[in-house]
Amino acid sequence: MVLEQLYPIEFLKTHPKYSFILSFALTIFGMFFAMLVFPQDPALVIVAVTSTLLVPSLYQFTSFQEEIHGRFESLINLKEWIRANKQLYKVYMYMFFGSFFVFAIFAMILPTLATNEIFKQQLAVLTGGATFSMGLFWELFTHNMQVLMLCFFVSVIAGNGSIYLIIWNASVWGTIFGNLAKTTAVNLSANTAIIFLLIMLSVFPHVLLEMSSYVIAVMSGTVISNALAKEKIISNKFGRILLLNLGVLLIAILVLFVAMLVETYVLNNFTTYQTIIQLSFGG
Repeated sequence: MVLEQLYPIEFLKTHPKYSFILSFALTIFGMFFAMLVFPQDPALVIVAVTSTLLVPSLYQFTSFQEEIHGRFESLINLKEWIRANKQLYKVYMYMFFGSFFVFAIFAMILPTLATNEIFKQQLAVLTGGATFSMGLFWELFTHNMQVLMLCFFVSVIAGNGSIYLIIWNASVWGTIFGNLAKTTAVNLSANTAIIFLLIMLSVFPHVLLEMSSYVIAVMSGTVISNALAKEKIISNKFGRILLLNLGVLLIAILVLFVAMLVETYVLNNFTTYQTIIQLSFGG
């Protein structure tokens, strides 16, 4: 691909932040491709096209990670695991935010009718205003725990194919936050960019933590997937890799737990964010 020539894998190894630009550009391409070829229902096609175009770069990067894994005695402790996978974590996170901002920008600049049509799958996730109740934390945690485990199991089965779930989350969050900003700005006759900035100031901590938990789960599953392909399942080596990465999965769950505590606090205490949600639904 042309973009892979502009940003070869050797460059991404040392400059993972440029994965943001790669993901940003490919999401824009995926969006225009889907709207031209599948104008009736482009939402899921955008995610599929973007994810598919990102897989080759991720595959090359993962191959590079496997070389590193070989230097760390099969990653028998957490410190080695972090050293071997920290660059891949950055790549996933930058790819997420690159796609996230494209969906947010398009949700803000497109007319409401067009947004509702193009992103109807993403907007369907937001079924109503926030409910501020005592059970909010557990409701959020149990729902997102399902997403985390799905990320883990898909990565065990499909390896880098789990990028689809990362981009899907980027599309959902970007579209919802962009649409919230646009709707609230219309109701207040305010600047959409300023409303979006206020939303991001409110949600960024828990978005960062929640997405980190998904990415850690994905990387854990990917390492297990690679081990399944290369090691004997009954070997001690595979057993060590499996136990370590199940431990990493527990860390991902802990990060998600903290993320949901932060999100619950924001929903219950950030009056600016509460007001934005209420105004977006005509409250």
